[in-house]
Amino acid sequence: MKALQLFGDRDLRLTEVPDPDAPGPGEVQIRVRAVGLNFIDVWGFRGMAFAKRKLPLTVGAEAAGEVAALGEGVEGLEVGDKVAPYGALTCGQCRACREGRDNLCEDVGGVLGFHVDGFARELVNLPARLVVRVPDSVSFTDAACAPIAFGTVQHMLFDNAKLEPGETILVHAGGSGIGTTAIKMAKAIGCTVFTTVGDDAKGEKAKALGADHVINYRTERFEGEVRKATKRKGVDVVFEHVGPETWNGSLLCLKRGGRLVTCGSTSGVSTTMNLMQLFQQQYRITGSFGCRIANIRDALAKMADGMNPVIDTVLPLADFAQGLERLESRKVFGKILVTL
Repeated sequence: MKALQLFGDRDLRLTEVPDPDAPGPGEVQIRVRAVGLNFIDVWGFRGMAFAKRKLPLTVGAEAAGEVAALGEGVEGLEVGDKVAPYGALTCGQCRACREGRDNLCEDVGGVLGFHVDGFARELVNLPARLVVRVPDSVSFTDAACAPIAFGTVQHMLFDNAKLEPGETILVHAGGSGIGTTAIKMAKAIGCTVFTTVGDDAKGEKAKALGADHVINYRTERFEGEVRKATKRKGVDVVFEHVGPETWNGSLLCLKRGGRLVTCGSTSGVSTTMNLMQLFQQQYRITGSFGCRIANIRDALAKMADGMNPVIDTVLPLADFAQGLERLESRKVFGKILVTL
């Protein structure tokens, strides 16, 4: 079967690899139809040092497909069902897994496409407990945005930031896959949304998604614009995933007692902050990584109700590297997907 494999830093090759064995007891074999690209793929493409892995590595951390075969004892799924797999090899046994806090697994075996072989291949076997059925009305390309893009935002906004209807929120990088999703999810519950973008064309697209206040961070100081628009009160929540470039400005945008939730650091890994500001203003800062399996189900339900992901580009598998380069350039608005 075909697979897209990483042989070294920025060295992706479309190769032929052996088909997987028939699924074992409790396993599902998935025929992959679409793969979503994310910054974790960019990190892997660059050769980020913290990734313990063996090359060549099949890439792709987010996908959707259909059930090709079932192992013994699998219930609730049938051959031909659309599915969206969870992208981390959790143990299923520790307290966090038993309580449905999958992304806090105490014995995770790695993230697919980053530490172990991922989804950019025609067939993959996974434990059935890591597979979520996709509603019939949701397409493969949309469903491929559920495990990371939609799931991550669902977890950030509602599990961690506890976003409530009518609150104010600043969404950074409103043209990114998770940024566009965050705008949609926040507007769906009646929030006032501020967002930052890198150019005016993206700003117009963000307004069309429902953003109330759009700030071009290349020409305006976003913290000043947010404070001015809120009469110096600040926003209830900041949705942060940029890192050092925006971190301290994000804190200045928060109202007293505000919540900042972060899932990324695309501009770097380290920053400094004013600790007196932190405790005097009683900020609540939460790190958020990935999502729970339940968040994927919630995300797919929202898609079935009409909340479609914003798609920037759909490419064939052979152009995966081109998609990563586009994502890395930050010229994207929405999700980039590849199809098999």
